[in-house]
Amino acid sequence: MGRIVVVNFSSIDGVIQSPLSSDEDRDGGFDHGGWVPPLSDDVVDDFMQDATVRAAGMLLGRRSYETLRAAWAGADESVPAIAAMNRMPKYVVTSSPLESPWQNSHIVDGGLPGGVGELMARNDGDLVVFGSGTLVRSLAAHDLVDEYRILIFPLVIGAGKRMFDHESRTTQFRLSDSIISPSGVVILTYARARAL
Repeated sequence: MGRIVVVNFSSIDGVIQSPLSSDEDRDGGFDHGGWVPPLSDDVVDDFMQDATVRAAGMLLGRRSYETLRAAWAGADESVPAIAAMNRMPKYVVTSSPLESPWQNSHIVDGGLPGGVGELMARNDGDLVVFGSGTLVRSLAAHDLVDEYRILIFPLVIGAGKRMFDHESRTTQFRLSDSIISPSGVVILTYARARAL
């Protein structure tokens, strides 16, 4: 049985919207996009590369899938993380066809929770969720996340989409690893606590 691992960038105040570029997600008039690159460093880059290369596949919402596909489908595969992303299976939770499929991409039949549950039952290894705020909130509401790897960046943004909302379930996790990068990014890994 596979695991669902969420890997997300977050500000101190929990904002996850548009971390990599200014035009990634302007919903709600959000104009603070691109807040990760100025505060990233080699520790963050190495952590993200390792999370990508070790993944058995990606589980993505439609918007994050399209963003990642546009950025990486034709990128230089001499970078191990890019080669891994292009090669690995990509499972997209969406109700509409993929207009420009990325190699090895599949729509999750049956949506949440049924389709994702069946997908996890027939897969081994970790399916990693990058970004995909709406999907992460839905996975949390259905208690389907096995591990969170949250990279907390040292800034407060104020407004923007957050990883969790009022529909998230109460679920206990335990801190299994922590790293502090030279630029002050705190990388926290929380694994599901099986016994409550």
